[in-house]
Amino acid sequence: MTVTILTLETPSLGDRSYLAHDGEVALVVDPQRDIDRMLALALEAGVRITHVFETHIHNDYVTGGLALAEATGATYLVNAEDHVAFAHTGIRDGDTVAVSPTMTVRALSTPGHTFTHLAFVLEDADGGSPHVFSGGSLLYGSTGRPDLLGHGHAHELAHHQFASAHKLAGSLPDETGVLPTHGFGSFCAATATTAGVTGSTIGAERIANPALTRDEEDYVAEILAGLDAFPAYYAHMGPANSAGPSAPDLSPPTTADPAELRRRLEAGEWLVDLRTRTAFAAGYVPGSYNVGLDGQFATYLGWLLPWGTPVTLLGATPEQVAEAQRELVRIGIDRPAAAATGRPQDWTDQPLARIERATFADLAQVRHHRPVVVLDVRRDGEVAGGRIVDAVTIPLHQLFARIDDVPPGEVWVHCAAGYRASFAASILAAHGRQVVHVDDSFDVHARSAGLELVSV
Repeated sequence: MTVTILTLETPSLGDRSYLAHDGEVALVVDPQRDIDRMLALALEAGVRITHVFETHIHNDYVTGGLALAEATGATYLVNAEDHVAFAHTGIRDGDTVAVSPTMTVRALSTPGHTFTHLAFVLEDADGGSPHVFSGGSLLYGSTGRPDLLGHGHAHELAHHQFASAHKLAGSLPDETGVLPTHGFGSFCAATATTAGVTGSTIGAERIANPALTRDEEDYVAEILAGLDAFPAYYAHMGPANSAGPSAPDLSPPTTADPAELRRRLEAGEWLVDLRTRTAFAAGYVPGSYNVGLDGQFATYLGWLLPWGTPVTLLGATPEQVAEAQRELVRIGIDRPAAAATGRPQDWTDQPLARIERATFADLAQVRHHRPVVVLDVRRDGEVAGGRIVDAVTIPLHQLFARIDDVPPGEVWVHCAAGYRASFAASILAAHGRQVVHVDDSFDVHARSAGLELVSV
C-alpha cells in the first residue's frame, strides 16, 4: 500500500502536524500538545503510531511529542544534539529509521531556524514519491525565521538557513513533496508565505522560494531586514519543550459567580471574553478584555498576558471555554483559574460596559468636526507600508507598557481588520479611556474613505 499522509492543522498558531501511515503503522511529525486529536486521527485510519519525530525544539508551541509517545508506546526521536531532560531516542544527520517495510525515514541536518534543526525524508518502498517534513526550514515560498534564539544568532542562522534550503533542493528530486510545520500564519516564518498554497514540491520551491532564487547575501539581508516582533510567550516554549511537557488537563475549569469574578478582577487577574468583537462591544463586564476565538486567540493572549497571571475565561457556551482551554495548553497555560458561561449580564452585578464601533468612513467624517486621537496598533512592519497622517502608532503587544503614550482625548483605535483593535479598545477602556473601535479593513477602506495616508 502506498504511504498516506494526513495533515492536522492548528490554524490559530499557523502550524501543521503530520501522520504518515502504510495502512498498519504510522509515524507522527511535530504533534501539538493536545494529542487527543492525533490519537483520533490514527484511530480513524485504523493504524498504530510507532514513531514520533521532532524536527526541532519548538519556540511557538508546547509539543505533544513526549506525551504522544508515552500514550502509544512509540519511539520518540529527537536530535541527539539537543539537551533535553526526558527519555528519547537520539537521531543525527544521515541516520535512517525503518518505520515499516514500506516506510523509511532519513534525517537531514538543516540548521537555520535553530542550530539543531532536522528535516525528515520519508521514502515509500512501494514507489510513491518521497516527502520531506521540513519543519521550520524550507517553507512554502519562505523559510523559518532565524532570530528566535536571540538576535545575536540571527545573522549566522540566516546563512545556515540559506545553506539548508540548498541542501534540501540539491539532494532531493523535484517531485519530493514539501511538508513544513510552520508557515500558515505562524510567526515562525521569516516572511509571509505564498498565499493560498496548500502544497508544494522541491521543484516548485526551486523556482519560487527566495532562498533558492536569490544570491546568499541578498537573501540574508532581506530576511534580517524584514524580521518583525514575535510573541513574548515564545521565550517560555523552548524551556518547556526541553523539560518534557506532560499531556494536558482539558477537564472543565471551576465555575465562577459574579462575586468571584469581581474579586479576581480586583486582584489584578485577567477576565478574558471569548466572544466576537461585535458581541463584546454590545455589552461586556467592565475591566474584562476581548480576545475572541475567531482570530489568533492564543497568539495574542499569550503575547500580552504577563506570564503566570491567572486567566478566567468568559464564553457564551461551555464549548467556547473548552476551545479556549485547548488553545491555551498549546502555549503552556495549563489551567484557567475559572470560567463563566452564558450572557454577560450573568457575569456581573454592575451595569454592562459598551464600546462604540465605527468604520474608516466614520473616522474621516468625525475628523472634520472635532479632534480625536487615532491609534494604530498594527506591528511596525505593517505600519511601514503606510499609516493615517497624524496617527499614533503603538503595536498592540506594546500597549500595556506604553499606555501613557496615548494622548489624552477620545481614541479611535484600528488595526488591519478589526480583531486586534477590539483587544486594544478593551485595554484602553479598562484604563478609563473613551474609545471607539474602528472595525474595518485598513487596506480596503482607509484610503477610499478619504483619509490621508503617508508612507513610513
